[in-house]
Amino acid sequence: MPRIEKVRGVTASQRIYEALRGQIIGMEIAPGTALQEKQIALVCGVSRTPVREAILKLADERLVDIFPQYGTFVSRISRPAVRDAMVIRQALERTAVREAARHAGKADIARLKAGLTLQQAAHESGRLADFHKADEDFHQMVAEIAGHPNLWRVVRAEKAQVDRCRILTLPAADRRASVMAEHAGIVKAIAGHDPAAAETAMARHLDRVLPSVDALADAHPDFFDVPETEGPAPLLAAAIPR
Repeated sequence: MPRIEKVRGVTASQRIYEALRGQIIGMEIAPGTALQEKQIALVCGVSRTPVREAILKLADERLVDIFPQYGTFVSRISRPAVRDAMVIRQALERTAVREAARHAGKADIARLKAGLTLQQAAHESGRLADFHKADEDFHQMVAEIAGHPNLWRVVRAEKAQVDRCRILTLPAADRRASVMAEHAGIVKAIAGHDPAAAETAMARHLDRVLPSVDALADAHPDFFDVPETEGPAPLLAAAIPR
């Protein structure tokens, strides 16, 4: 059952959406899991209306699938969506890092380096959720330093499927170490006010964000989509009443 906490000043629908989204992307709620509106509403102490609104928003992001007469299920990871998201990331973040290299001041460089320190600490202690958050914060800071914070908002919305893949790779310590080294290279280029070097470093980093998506799908077949010719996904097929 999803964990939903109350936050002042946030609507019930938004609160439920954020909680479900975080747990779906964090793979705490596995692909194929059924989501029961009535049960979520009961736990949250709300009517089913804000729950339905939250689920519809998640459906727009392709994080849940709604099947009339059958139910609502956490979507499996879409390989085409992962590839599309990485194209979007490359286009927007390469632009952002060039601008960051042009405009970064001493305080900005200090922020980026402090973020690297936090990520290193999370890596060494094996705090995977904190490591992922530090990674997200790093890329958001680059967009902010560039003067285009909304670029990160767009990237964040588009890369939900990528994030679910990345969560599957985080237990590999060598992969985390590579990410940090790549981040350090990006910071070095920004600090040197070298837009071309910064873009090259960011492009190299994004090229390595994920190993082969097909390899991940082979390792975790129940979490990924399947071609339509292969029929319904196993988890979903099992959940649909006969």
